[in-house]
Amino acid sequence: MDKVIIPTEIAEELYAEHKSKSFFGEMVASMTSSPVIILRLQKENAIIAWRDLMGATNPASAAEGTIRKLFGKSIGNNAVHGSDSAASAEREIAIFFGDIDDEDEECCENY
Repeated sequence: MDKVIIPTEIAEELYAEHKSKSFFGEMVASMTSSPVIILRLQKENAIIAWRDLMGATNPASAAEGTIRKLFGKSIGNNAVHGSDSAASAEREIAIFFGDIDDEDEECCENY
């Protein structure tokens, strides 16, 4: 876990799959506007558990009590990010923490 300021280039790399979507610019601006906490969760079903706690991408549709319902303002400024798959987790962990060690390889297999 660390507190960082994400450069625009890194935020654009993180959200590259959304580049053609209308909320891309707002999302990048939100992620780069202030320091953020980055962390790597490791537990069985971590991706599913974290996504349940985050809530739906659109805060207006998120369940009561979820992070996005409580703190999100819009799809592009939704308060929190989480990988949506093991492949995304590996890519995103590498962006922020470097490549996953061989001994940690199983961290992303059970999601």
